[in-house]
Amino acid sequence: MKNVYFASDFHLGRDSLHTSAEREALICQWLQEVKTNAEKIYLVGDLFDYWYEYNRVIPRGYDLFKSTLLQLRLEGVPIEIFTGNHDLWMGDYFEQDLDIKVHKDPIIAQHHNKTIHIGHGDGLGPGDHGYKFLKSIFSNRLCQWAFSRLHPNFALAFMDYCSNLGDKNKKERDQFKAFEEEWIVQFVETNHTSLKCDYYIYGHRHIPIIYDLTSGNSTYYNIGEWMNYYTYGVLNNGELSLKQYIPNDIKIYSNRTNKNRL
Repeated sequence: MKNVYFASDFHLGRDSLHTSAEREALICQWLQEVKTNAEKIYLVGDLFDYWYEYNRVIPRGYDLFKSTLLQLRLEGVPIEIFTGNHDLWMGDYFEQDLDIKVHKDPIIAQHHNKTIHIGHGDGLGPGDHGYKFLKSIFSNRLCQWAFSRLHPNFALAFMDYCSNLGDKNKKERDQFKAFEEEWIVQFVETNHTSLKCDYYIYGHRHIPIIYDLTSGNSTYYNIGEWMNYYTYGVLNNGELSLKQYIPNDIKIYSNRTNKNRL
Protein backbone atom coordinates (compact mmCIF):
# COMPACT_ATOMS: atom_id res chain seq x y z
CA MET A 1 0.00 0.00 0.00
CA LYS A 2 1.53 3.30 -1.09
CA ASN A 3 1.69 6.36 1.16
CA VAL A 4 -0.44 9.49 1.00
CA TYR A 5 1.51 12.72 1.55
CA PHE A 6 0.31 16.08 2.85
CA ALA A 7 2.30 19.34 2.81
CA SER A 8 1.29 22.96 3.22
CA ASP A 9 2.41 26.58 3.49
CA PHE A 10 5.45 26.70 1.20
CA HIS A 11 5.01 30.49 0.82
CA LEU A 12 7.21 30.58 -2.26
CA GLY A 13 8.24 34.15 -2.97
CA ARG A 14 9.08 34.91 0.66
CA ASP A 15 12.54 34.37 2.18
CA SER A 16 12.81 32.81 5.62
CA LEU A 17 15.18 30.17 7.03
CA HIS A 18 16.22 29.66 3.41
CA THR A 19 15.67 31.96 0.47
CA SER A 20 12.58 31.29 -1.59
CA ALA A 21 14.73 29.80 -4.39
CA GLU A 22 16.56 27.51 -1.96
CA ARG A 23 13.28 26.42 -0.38
CA GLU A 24 11.77 25.78 -3.83
CA ALA A 25 14.69 23.48 -4.66
CA LEU A 26 14.24 21.59 -1.38
CA ILE A 27 10.50 21.19 -1.97
CA CYS A 28 11.10 19.83 -5.46
CA GLN A 29 13.78 17.49 -4.12
CA TRP A 30 11.26 16.19 -1.56
CA LEU A 31 8.62 15.71 -4.26
CA GLN A 32 11.06 13.71 -6.38
CA GLU A 33 11.93 11.52 -3.39
CA VAL A 34 8.37 10.67 -2.37
CA LYS A 35 6.85 10.25 -5.83
CA THR A 36 7.76 6.57 -6.25
CA ASN A 37 5.84 5.60 -3.11
CA ALA A 38 2.99 8.11 -3.42
CA GLU A 39 -0.60 7.00 -3.76
CA LYS A 40 -1.45 10.72 -3.82
CA ILE A 41 0.14 14.03 -2.85
CA TYR A 42 -2.03 16.76 -1.31
CA LEU A 43 -0.58 20.29 -1.27
CA VAL A 44 -2.79 22.02 1.27
CA GLY A 45 -2.67 25.75 0.50
CA ASP A 46 -0.45 28.83 0.65
CA LEU A 47 1.97 27.31 -1.82
CA PHE A 48 2.80 30.87 -2.82
CA ASP A 49 3.11 33.95 -0.69
CA TYR A 50 0.85 35.67 -3.20
CA TRP A 51 -0.73 34.48 -6.43
CA TYR A 52 -3.18 35.97 -8.91
CA GLU A 53 -4.08 34.63 -12.34
CA TYR A 54 -5.20 36.77 -15.23
CA ASN A 55 -6.72 35.02 -18.24
CA ARG A 56 -3.38 35.17 -20.07
CA VAL A 57 -0.90 36.03 -17.31
CA ILE A 58 0.37 34.18 -14.23
CA PRO A 59 2.98 35.39 -11.70
CA ARG A 60 6.58 35.20 -12.84
CA GLY A 61 8.93 32.64 -11.30
CA TYR A 62 8.50 29.26 -9.56
CA ASP A 63 9.49 27.49 -12.79
CA LEU A 64 11.28 24.65 -11.01
CA PHE A 65 8.24 24.00 -8.81
CA LYS A 66 5.77 24.11 -11.70
CA SER A 67 7.94 21.94 -13.95
CA THR A 68 8.37 19.38 -11.14
CA LEU A 69 4.61 19.20 -10.64
CA LEU A 70 4.14 18.72 -14.39
CA GLN A 71 6.80 16.00 -14.49
CA LEU A 72 5.12 14.12 -11.64
CA ARG A 73 1.75 14.33 -13.36
CA LEU A 74 3.24 13.06 -16.63
CA GLU A 75 4.63 10.13 -14.64
CA GLY A 76 1.13 9.43 -13.34
CA VAL A 77 1.54 10.69 -9.76
CA PRO A 78 -1.86 11.99 -8.50
CA ILE A 79 -1.60 15.52 -7.06
CA GLU A 80 -4.32 17.76 -5.67
CA ILE A 81 -3.94 21.37 -4.55
CA PHE A 82 -5.92 23.49 -2.10
CA THR A 83 -6.04 27.25 -2.18
CA GLY A 84 -5.01 29.09 0.98
CA ASN A 85 -5.50 32.62 2.19
CA HIS A 86 -2.36 33.76 0.31
CA ASP A 87 -3.18 32.09 -3.02
CA LEU A 88 -6.98 31.88 -3.05
CA TRP A 89 -7.08 33.61 -6.44
CA MET A 90 -5.97 30.53 -8.34
CA GLY A 91 -7.80 30.21 -11.64
CA ASP A 92 -7.66 27.35 -14.11
CA TYR A 93 -3.90 27.33 -14.80
CA PHE A 94 -3.07 24.34 -12.61
CA GLU A 95 -6.02 22.30 -13.82
CA GLN A 96 -5.68 23.06 -17.53
CA ASP A 97 -1.90 23.34 -17.93
CA LEU A 98 -0.64 20.95 -15.24
CA ASP A 99 -3.63 18.56 -14.92
CA ILE A 100 -3.84 19.14 -11.15
CA LYS A 101 -7.19 19.36 -9.39
CA VAL A 102 -7.61 22.57 -7.36
CA HIS A 103 -9.94 22.70 -4.34
CA LYS A 104 -11.17 26.01 -2.99
CA ASP A 105 -12.97 24.43 -0.02
CA PRO A 106 -12.21 21.51 2.32
CA ILE A 107 -13.00 18.02 1.04
CA ILE A 108 -13.58 14.57 2.53
CA ALA A 109 -11.33 11.87 1.07
CA GLN A 110 -11.00 8.13 1.60
CA HIS A 111 -7.57 6.51 1.88
CA HIS A 112 -6.43 3.28 3.56
CA ASN A 113 -9.97 2.73 4.91
CA LYS A 114 -9.80 6.08 6.70
CA THR A 115 -12.10 9.07 6.22
CA ILE A 116 -10.08 12.29 6.07
CA HIS A 117 -11.20 15.93 6.13
CA ILE A 118 -8.61 18.02 4.26
CA GLY A 119 -8.43 21.80 3.83
CA HIS A 120 -6.14 24.75 4.30
CA GLY A 121 -7.86 25.69 7.55
CA ASP A 122 -8.28 29.44 7.08
CA GLY A 123 -11.58 30.77 8.37
CA LEU A 124 -12.56 27.58 10.19
CA GLY A 125 -14.05 27.84 13.64
CA PRO A 126 -15.04 30.92 15.63
CA GLY A 127 -13.15 34.22 15.65
CA ASP A 128 -10.90 35.69 12.94
CA HIS A 129 -13.83 37.83 11.83
CA GLY A 130 -11.62 40.39 10.10
CA TYR A 131 -10.12 37.78 7.82
CA LYS A 132 -13.50 36.16 7.15
CA PHE A 133 -14.82 39.55 6.03
CA LEU A 134 -11.81 40.08 3.76
CA LYS A 135 -12.16 36.58 2.32
CA SER A 136 -15.78 37.29 1.39
CA ILE A 137 -14.53 40.32 -0.54
CA PHE A 138 -11.60 38.49 -2.14
CA SER A 139 -13.91 35.65 -3.22
CA ASN A 140 -16.50 38.00 -4.72
CA ARG A 141 -16.56 37.67 -8.52
CA LEU A 142 -17.23 41.37 -9.03
CA CYS A 143 -14.24 42.28 -6.84
CA GLN A 144 -12.08 39.80 -8.73
CA TRP A 145 -13.21 41.25 -12.05
CA ALA A 146 -12.38 44.77 -10.85
CA PHE A 147 -8.95 43.72 -9.57
CA SER A 148 -8.16 41.99 -12.87
CA ARG A 149 -8.57 45.36 -14.62
CA LEU A 150 -5.34 46.47 -12.91
CA HIS A 151 -2.06 46.07 -14.75
CA PRO A 152 -0.22 42.92 -13.52
CA ASN A 153 2.89 44.91 -12.55
CA PHE A 154 0.86 47.04 -10.16
CA ALA A 155 -1.53 44.32 -8.99
CA LEU A 156 1.16 41.79 -8.06
CA ALA A 157 3.31 44.47 -6.41
CA PHE A 158 0.28 45.46 -4.35
CA MET A 159 -0.28 41.83 -3.31
CA ASP A 160 3.37 41.57 -2.29
CA TYR A 161 3.01 44.73 -0.20
CA CYS A 162 -0.10 43.38 1.53
CA SER A 163 1.65 40.08 2.24
CA ASN A 164 4.52 41.99 3.85
CA LEU A 165 2.05 43.85 6.06
CA GLY A 166 0.58 40.55 7.23
CA ASP A 167 4.04 39.25 8.13
CA LYS A 168 4.47 42.00 10.73
CA ASN A 169 2.05 40.21 13.08
CA LYS A 170 3.25 36.73 12.14
CA LYS A 171 5.24 35.99 15.30
CA GLU A 172 2.32 36.75 17.60
CA ARG A 173 -0.20 35.04 15.35
CA ASP A 174 1.83 31.84 15.08
CA GLN A 175 2.36 31.42 18.81
CA PHE A 176 0.57 28.48 20.39
CA LYS A 177 -1.42 29.48 23.49
CA ALA A 178 -3.79 26.70 24.51
CA PHE A 179 -5.92 24.12 22.71
CA GLU A 180 -9.12 25.75 23.91
CA GLU A 181 -8.02 28.96 22.16
CA GLU A 182 -7.21 27.24 18.86
CA TRP A 183 -9.98 28.04 16.37
CA ILE A 184 -9.40 24.93 14.25
CA VAL A 185 -9.48 22.73 17.35
CA GLN A 186 -12.81 24.30 18.22
CA PHE A 187 -14.01 23.67 14.66
CA VAL A 188 -13.20 19.94 14.69
CA GLU A 189 -14.64 19.44 18.17
CA THR A 190 -17.87 21.19 17.15
CA ASN A 191 -18.27 19.57 13.74
CA HIS A 192 -16.99 16.05 14.33
CA THR A 193 -20.50 14.74 15.08
CA SER A 194 -21.62 15.63 11.56
CA LEU A 195 -18.35 15.06 9.67
CA LYS A 196 -17.41 11.78 11.41
CA CYS A 197 -13.86 11.70 10.04
CA ASP A 198 -10.93 9.67 11.32
CA TYR A 199 -8.41 12.42 10.57
CA TYR A 200 -8.66 16.18 10.15
CA ILE A 201 -5.69 17.57 8.22
CA TYR A 202 -5.06 21.29 7.78
CA GLY A 203 -2.25 23.80 7.32
CA HIS A 204 -2.51 27.58 7.80
CA ARG A 205 -1.52 27.52 11.46
CA HIS A 206 2.25 27.42 10.75
CA ILE A 207 2.94 25.13 13.70
CA PRO A 208 2.77 21.30 13.86
CA ILE A 209 -0.14 20.14 15.99
CA ILE A 210 -1.47 16.71 16.96
CA TYR A 211 -4.75 16.83 18.83
CA ASP A 212 -6.85 13.80 19.77
CA LEU A 213 -10.52 14.76 19.87
CA THR A 214 -12.34 14.38 23.18
CA SER A 215 -14.79 11.97 21.54
CA GLY A 216 -11.91 9.57 20.87
CA ASN A 217 -10.74 7.69 17.75
CA SER A 218 -10.25 10.89 15.70
CA THR A 219 -7.28 13.22 15.47
CA TYR A 220 -6.61 16.69 14.12
CA TYR A 221 -3.20 17.17 12.52
CA ASN A 222 -1.80 20.53 11.54
CA ILE A 223 1.02 19.69 9.15
CA GLY A 224 3.00 22.87 9.82
CA GLU A 225 4.91 24.79 7.16
CA TRP A 226 8.05 24.88 4.99
CA MET A 227 9.39 28.31 5.92
CA ASN A 228 11.07 27.15 9.14
CA TYR A 229 9.78 23.69 10.14
CA TYR A 230 9.73 21.75 6.83
CA THR A 231 7.11 19.36 8.21
CA TYR A 232 4.65 17.18 6.32
CA GLY A 233 2.14 14.42 6.96
CA VAL A 234 2.37 10.80 5.84
CA LEU A 235 -0.46 8.27 5.83
CA ASN A 236 1.07 4.79 5.92
CA ASN A 237 -1.16 1.73 6.23
CA GLY A 238 -3.89 3.83 7.80
CA GLU A 239 -1.61 5.48 10.39
CA LEU A 240 -0.91 9.20 10.07
CA SER A 241 2.34 10.72 11.30
CA LEU A 242 4.25 13.99 11.02
CA LYS A 243 7.71 13.98 9.47
CA GLN A 244 10.36 16.63 8.97
CA TYR A 245 12.44 17.05 5.81
CA ILE A 246 15.07 19.42 7.23
CA PRO A 247 15.82 18.16 10.75
CA ASN A 248 15.94 20.65 13.59
CA ASP A 249 14.67 20.67 17.15
CA ILE A 250 11.01 21.67 16.90
CA LYS A 251 8.12 21.14 19.24
CA ILE A 252 4.90 19.47 18.20
CA TYR A 253 1.97 20.83 20.16
CA SER A 254 0.05 17.77 21.25
CA ASN A 255 -2.41 16.71 23.93
CA ARG A 256 -0.74 13.30 23.95
CA THR A 257 1.97 12.38 26.44
CA ASN A 258 5.56 11.66 25.35
CA LYS A 259 4.81 12.47 21.71
CA ASN A 260 5.61 16.14 21.45
CA ARG A 261 8.73 16.11 19.29
CA LEU A 262 9.67 14.71 15.89
